[in-house]
Amino acid sequence: MTYELHYWPTIQGRGEFVRLALEEAGADYRDVARAIPHEGGGEEALMNWMADPELARPPFAPPFLVVKRAGAEDLVIGQTAAILTYLGAHHGLAPADEAGRFWVDQLQLTIADLVAEVHDTHHPVSLSAYYRDQKPEAARRAANFRDQRFPKFLGWFERILERGHTGWLAGPELTYADLSLFQAVSGLRYAFAKAMARAERETPEVSALAARVAERPRIRAYLASPRRIAFNEDGIFRHYPELDL
Repeated sequence: MTYELHYWPTIQGRGEFVRLALEEAGADYRDVARAIPHEGGGEEALMNWMADPELARPPFAPPFLVVKRAGAEDLVIGQTAAILTYLGAHHGLAPADEAGRFWVDQLQLTIADLVAEVHDTHHPVSLSAYYRDQKPEAARRAANFRDQRFPKFLGWFERILERGHTGWLAGPELTYADLSLFQAVSGLRYAFAKAMARAERETPEVSALAARVAERPRIRAYLASPRRIAFNEDGIFRHYPELDL
């Protein structure tokens, strides 16, 4: 199989969780919008693709993955967690047993909840308004997130790792949930460097997992390559110093 990943070409965002799984799997994939050279072309192509009237099952929003299957119709999968469920099953990034697969799905959906709360620290009132237009509300939301919410998330993952004794979230082998937790930790270190430094003193197992993921050969090569988009203030994880106290 080969894949086409459709996501915004200038941010990591939710598409990065999919990119990490594709990279770890050594999958043959094309990051479609990033392959269009002229400025703005990738965004335009992405919007046009989603608006195609021939799509019987159009995705609500990116990311979405097109699975190119020899001798069969293309399969289009939207929503990050659903994409990762598919990749996990087809590339050895999820347990083989049913209970294990559902557990990894649960882990991924919890990470999705965390990511949504990160986004709301800089856009707590309106998605369509600029950060500068909701800064007082963002300061209040970020304070709650720094002091209570993300330490609670990280503490939960810490307990799972302590009880598992394998260094991974779902058994003796890495899964896509481990890759996603690495991405969440990386994003939090960028967006909330001060608060994250405090939180990581209480969650050494989470920090160790992130380090192990970063040293996996394919992930290490990816992180050092131009395929890895740098964190920036257009994505989900944004560093605004006034929110990181």
